[in-house]
Amino acid sequence: MNRSNPDQEPPERASTPLFETMAVVGVGLIGGSLARAVRERGLVSRIVGLGRGRENLRKALELGVIDAMETDWGKGMRDAGLVVLATPVESIMQLLPKIGTLCADDTVVTDVGSVKGSIVREAERTLTRPSRFVGGHPIAGTEDSGVEASFSSLFTDRKTILTPTDGTDPEALDRVRRLWEEIGSNVVVMDTENHDRVMGFVSHLPHIVAYALVHTIYSEDQREGDLARYSAGGFLDFTRIASSHPEMWRDICLMNREALLEAVDSFALTLDKFKAMISAEDGKGLEEHFDQCRRTRASLLKKT
Repeated sequence: MNRSNPDQEPPERASTPLFETMAVVGVGLIGGSLARAVRERGLVSRIVGLGRGRENLRKALELGVIDAMETDWGKGMRDAGLVVLATPVESIMQLLPKIGTLCADDTVVTDVGSVKGSIVREAERTLTRPSRFVGGHPIAGTEDSGVEASFSSLFTDRKTILTPTDGTDPEALDRVRRLWEEIGSNVVVMDTENHDRVMGFVSHLPHIVAYALVHTIYSEDQREGDLARYSAGGFLDFTRIASSHPEMWRDICLMNREALLEAVDSFALTLDKFKAMISAEDGKGLEEHFDQCRRTRASLLKKT
């Protein structure tokens, strides 16, 4: 599956690869799309897919997403100049202590997890060369998962947040930044605490709201009958992200618990305001709030 526009000019290839070998741990939507993008632009010479599932790795190999597959991570990382951790965030936490003993001292390690504080702290605690770790988070994705859903233009004109610390090796940061920029991302550097709070509100909260709305309809269906059959485009559009991978979002909720609870509390207060206006039959207040929301969303669309 490749969603690149066939009428588009092919991306310009780098004259010299940034890395000879890139090892991707977790060749799914994000890891697979990154592999496709860097291959198209000649940013790496060889891509090795690492993981526990041979079937998924074979599929990635058949699709031409990777050049080689390996379930022995020591072998897969031995010659890697860049290791990308593209598994669910809790898995990244479990992987970091293991790969610290497998990578060469000059290997750059990065990740794509949407929670950064815990991951960066674990990298600093467990990696042999923590300065070579660059926390990363591409703000891109779909509700689909798996390498079959990957496509090379996923990150084009999307933001990628990098979260270096004072101890991050400047050369490692520069190479990771260049990699994302070369595949069309707009790179933003941010500290981990700010990243997790921002994502709690603009990414993690919307998923919780979508899941909660679907669960509400499900619960009412169980009690009163078939409500879902009457859902139309608005409901399906709004709840699209509730089709996202359950394991991944379980981990995100637990790892970004404090920021997400703050966001949920804020949303609950807003929902209470709307409930109060409906209860009081405050049509003017509702219209004013709806209009403010409409204008806010229009301004957000201009910024994306």
